[in-house]
Amino acid sequence: MLVLDGKIASAAVKASLLQKTDALKAAGKRTPHLAAILVGNNGASETYVASKVKNCDETGFGSSLIRFDNDVTEADLLAKIHALNEDKNVDGILVQLPLPKHIHDEKIIEAIHPNKDVDGFHPMNIGRMVQGMDTFIPATPYGVLLMLEYFKIETKGKHVVVIGRSNIVGRPMSILLSGDRPQGNASVTLCHRNTPKEETIKLAQQADILVVAVGIPNFVSAEMIKPGAVIIDVGITRVEDATAKKGFRIKGDVNYEAAIAKASAVTPVPGGVGLMTIAGLLMNTMKAYEGKF
Repeated sequence: MLVLDGKIASAAVKASLLQKTDALKAAGKRTPHLAAILVGNNGASETYVASKVKNCDETGFGSSLIRFDNDVTEADLLAKIHALNEDKNVDGILVQLPLPKHIHDEKIIEAIHPNKDVDGFHPMNIGRMVQGMDTFIPATPYGVLLMLEYFKIETKGKHVVVIGRSNIVGRPMSILLSGDRPQGNASVTLCHRNTPKEETIKLAQQADILVVAVGIPNFVSAEMIKPGAVIIDVGITRVEDATAKKGFRIKGDVNYEAAIAKASAVTPVPGGVGLMTIAGLLMNTMKAYEGKF
């Protein structure tokens, strides 16, 4: 059984990017710059953004962390995004989600210039992705593709079942894996909350590759895993645990013990797709810097 270790795969991506930034510095050029906006003090968001800034530093990227209080107005947040759009020294912009309820996520996402949308959420970039055109791929699905590439997981002709249809993971993942691309050309079935549970179980049992992104700890049990399947667990949930040092443990959407007993390859949680999401973000930032589309 192969552990699809995000530490190993992401380290390879970052090493490649570091070579590029070292070459840029040697030539006297600036390096890619990522601007991250954080609203409020959500613990999980703080952790994610800090990790992104740390990874920028490790790959030789410049980064800016812009903080706003939870009560920031939508107008003020939009004004900052417009300023970053105009800043020629900023290549990528991300706004950490979720945002406070008084701010409309869609309006904020659409305000980011498509050429700086390194999270890959802008409708223009999503449209280009659907058409199979060169664009920014949403960071988490991109990270999964990078992981499949690194570990040489064959997708062509395979039956992929994706559980979860969010615009951030499930839906783009189904489009990408069914597309005509190296990590694609699979037959994809998409299950969601309105798929009858017994049907979801039946389809999961047929999956050569099972991608799960529902945010429900241990949603996938042993009975849902086809022997020899590849399991991509995108879920990451903090579960309270008084015995843990931090008072919680991180759980994925898949019962890991069941998966390692039946599958041929499994992503761990933590240490799997989450690290590859950051790798995808860094790759998109370099792409924005190089102006490749």
